[in-house]
Amino acid sequence: MEAKTKSLVAFAHVTNVERSIKFYADLGFKVINSIVPDGETNPSWAWLQSEQANLMLGVASAPIDSSQQAILFYLYFDDIKQTHNIMAELGHKPGTINYPFYMADGEFRLEDPDGYVLMLAQS
Repeated sequence: MEAKTKSLVAFAHVTNVERSIKFYADLGFKVINSIVPDGETNPSWAWLQSEQANLMLGVASAPIDSSQQAILFYLYFDDIKQTHNIMAELGHKPGTINYPFYMADGEFRLEDPDGYVLMLAQS
């Protein structure tokens, strides 16, 4: 008998959940659920979704050190050039579109507010 994973959802610890919600909204994510602790005005946790992509965000218990991020998030789009242009127009700093052997249709790097590396690629 073997275990079979049904789905996988990344959970990122962030400095400010509300700020991260706004950033990921530029990538098409919407808040599906969130928790605002009693007496607070901002969420401490949120579940975001864009089509089949899911991401949980939670307030970090310690400062975020972007140099210690050891994970890449791959996000797939229909038109990488258009997505690159949109990110630039929204004031983000997308990297150059590259065409490595494993991603012939192109990909580029983008960092979220806490330094997590997002690789935006064309599927």
